[in-house]
Amino acid sequence: MATSQRPAHLLAGALGFMGVLHFAVPKPFDGLIPRSLPGSRRAWTYGSGVAELAVAAAVATPRTRRLGGLAAALLFLGVFPGNVKMAIDASSAPAPQRAIAWARLPLQWPLIAWALKVRDNA
Repeated sequence: MATSQRPAHLLAGALGFMGVLHFAVPKPFDGLIPRSLPGSRRAWTYGSGVAELAVAAAVATPRTRRLGGLAAALLFLGVFPGNVKMAIDASSAPAPQRAIAWARLPLQWPLIAWALKVRDNA
């Protein structure tokens, strides 16, 4: 039985959207970059945007979908420290912003599972 390609297309769309946002509105992403990384935060923001767009393309393309799903899972895992940093930095923010920052952390795991399911169904 053929599996639906909809989860892969939705994942590619989400990754592509976020990748474009890294270029259209880079400032919020700059704040996620740890100061300990070499180079400018903006360079890391743009680099991660390129990575998201490349992974989106790999997931969208049937021939590379299996590798793209794995790359997406690794990308979601790789940005987790940035999300932790954002949650910690939000400690002095208003309560709703703090809650959103902390709520994002457990949401990474379903994203990783989604990417791996796309990989397994490719």
